Parts: sequence; structure tokens; C-alpha cells
Amino acid sequence: MITDETSATLRRRAALNNAGWCDAVCRAHGLSPRYEGGDLWLSPVRTPPLYPDAVTLDPGVGAASVLPPIDTGSRGCSVKDSFAALDLSGDGFEVLFEAQWIHRPAGAPVPTADPSAPRWSEVRDAAELAAWEAAWDGEEATGLFRPSLLGGDTVFLAGRVGDRIVAGAVAHSCAGAVGVSNLFARDGIGTDTAWAGALTAIAARRPGLPVVGYEHGEDLDSALRSGFTAIGPLRVWLHTA
Repeated sequence: MITDETSATLRRRAALNNAGWCDAVCRAHGLSPRYEGGDLWLSPVRTPPLYPDAVTLDPGVGAASVLPPIDTGSRGCSVKDSFAALDLSGDGFEVLFEAQWIHRPAGAPVPTADPSAPRWSEVRDAAELAAWEAAWDGEEATGLFRPSLLGGDTVFLAGRVGDRIVAGAVAHSCAGAVGVSNLFARDGIGTDTAWAGALTAIAARRPGLPVVGYEHGEDLDSALRSGFTAIGPLRVWLHTA
């Protein structure tokens, strides 16, 4: 049973893990993000597409701490409000989407994969990473994910049928958890099948760590069917003024 106190602890861990992934992506693009105490992660320079300029790490952080250090004057500036505790509507922001943090304990049984499901392996080099990104994007690789991200704390997982990448996920380990992001499935492969393959691959590589992330809508439903528990809301605010 997850109590309110336990949920708050797990949400903070999930937020810290997600900030670590955002930090890795930004540094791969040559940026120098930073942590403000233990309460906030931010980049004073606009971040790559789809990545926030700030991530709150404590529910008590206010707009006065979040907004001044980031570039709200550039198009696309966004804030990940990890505890759905901010109101930035008076500062030129609107809610881009709301989601739920999710958590799966270490050692939990992995979903059973169908024998005909894709086979999963790690992306090893720049060429494979470009193919992975094109499959994730649905069109082409744009260079969002740089080869310097490969190895270490980050694993790009690819589910293949023959030579085609038909599913994938990123697994980033930090803050005592494995954060799963960018999970995708295509060409008739269902999201439940992608979760089963990704979780099996993660359990083989990081068996002692819980798995965290965030999802919304049908993707959240799929994660819950795959053994995750929803542990609390977050919001992403986008600057539109």
C-alpha cells in the first residue's frame, strides 16, 4: 500500500530522476544546466525541443524562484511542475498537459511477452541511434538524441522485428531509480507489448532499481496494466505570451 507520505517520497525520486535525464540531454547539446539547492533544476539557456527549461523538485518551490533564471523571452520555454503546485497563468504560461508520475517497485514480475513479440537490444552506435530516433519520431532523425548519450547511465532500447525497429524506450538511471521515457510502438505493435519488452530488458540490466516515469491518457492506462502505480500529478506549463 502506498501512503500519502510514501507517494510524496516516490514523486520526489521520480522528479529527481527526470531532471537527471533532462540534464543529460541538455549537456549532450553543449548546455550547462544547474541545480538550485535541492529544490529546482534549470537551464538558463533554452533547452532542446520537448525538454523543459526548469523542473521543480519540491512542492514548495514558487514562481519567484523558477522564472527569473530561465529564458521566458524565447519561444517554447516550458516548466515541468513536478507536484502540480504552481500557478503560472499570470506569468504568460498555460498548461500544455497534465500527467501522472508512475512507479514500479524493484523486483516486480515483468509482464509476459508474446513469443512473436519484438526482440529487444541496446542501441550501440550513432547509426543505430539515428534509426531509433527516426522510428520514435515516425519520420526522420533530427539529432535530438546525441551519440554522447549512449552508454553509462543511459540505455536506448530497441524492439526489432527482423531489422526494423518497431518499438523502443529510453532507460536513464539516477536518483536510485530507472526512469523510462520516450516509449513508443509502431507498425501494429501495441503499447502493452512495448512495455513488456522494455521492462524485461530493464530488469535484466538494472534488477535492483525501481522503475519510474510519467504518462497520461491511454499511455497511462497501458502503464498501469503493466504493473505501475500512479503516485501523483504533474503539469507542464508552456510560455505563450
